[in-house]
Amino acid sequence: MPLAAVIHCLPSRGGEAVLRRLFEPLGYEVSVESHPLDTQFDAWGMSPYFTVTISGTKRLRDLLRHLYVLIPVLDSKKHYWVGDDEVEKLLRHGEDWLESHPEKELIASRYLKRRRSLARAALERLTDGEEVAASPDGQPDREQTLEAPLRLNDRRTAAIIAAVKSINARAVVDLGCGEGKLARELLRVRTLTKIVGVDVSSVALEFAERRLRLQEMPQNQRRRIDLMNGSLTYRDARLHGFDAAVAAEVIEHIDPDRIGAFERSVFEFAKPGAVIITTPNAEYNATFENMRPGEMRHPDHRFEWTRAEFAAWSAAICQRYGYDVEHQEVGDMHPEFGTPTQMAVFRRA
Repeated sequence: MPLAAVIHCLPSRGGEAVLRRLFEPLGYEVSVESHPLDTQFDAWGMSPYFTVTISGTKRLRDLLRHLYVLIPVLDSKKHYWVGDDEVEKLLRHGEDWLESHPEKELIASRYLKRRRSLARAALERLTDGEEVAASPDGQPDREQTLEAPLRLNDRRTAAIIAAVKSINARAVVDLGCGEGKLARELLRVRTLTKIVGVDVSSVALEFAERRLRLQEMPQNQRRRIDLMNGSLTYRDARLHGFDAAVAAEVIEHIDPDRIGAFERSVFEFAKPGAVIITTPNAEYNATFENMRPGEMRHPDHRFEWTRAEFAAWSAAICQRYGYDVEHQEVGDMHPEFGTPTQMAVFRRA
């Protein structure tokens, strides 16, 4: 039947263009009214809020499903943990229309709060298992694009492996292991007898299991490695007893008000013999073309520290929890901004 829906004060990241890219392919006529930041001060410009009217001949069920999925894509107001159940919601309400939508990568990424592993899983299920590389806004992963010419991931991994070897570790836990890239390299270190990957995302762990080919691995190798679901901001007895813990490009994804919980979980309760942490150097961002001042390398980063900020945080960790720290620089050195990645190796005093 002919239907119309009016959404008042809808924020749209990307403005009117994104609104039309989302609704018009579904057969809607779209009317958009923008709103100024302040009706009395024109110089303040326009706000990101719109009154949007969509109309078309639709089943009511379909109209409601479209709104259910696309309003969160536009307003980014999911103030709760987004996990595997959100993938199921997206696929259930996107049935019959999302697979053919030209902006499905954008929709999956934003609906799942830019959780790349979840978006990739949703898109693979939509495309009958065809592997896809989902990233925020359906574009190539910005952080990887920026860092690829520097071979930064390879150099970061090499620095971590060298640090693991230097402390003669035999048991290592990879905190926030994601899809298992670092765990795969740790398996090549023959002196390691126990490698555990921990991640909060069960979907990421499924990818890690496939990447590592655990089901096909010889038993003598399989006994060396395990994957566990867990949060890095809660005390977990399973993390006790390791010679080293690695958090590679992890802390910048933690909300600042949860960093204290991460510190206690790792340094106070798990208390590994050594902790290896890498994180972006915010100062180096000035060398990347097309990055605005204050912009971060990845939309999921909650912060990016300067070298001074990272050093101050590291010193406070040592004082509170009884560790010594050595800082290392990873990547090409810029005379003013340092290297793109900064690494800290904490050793229990």
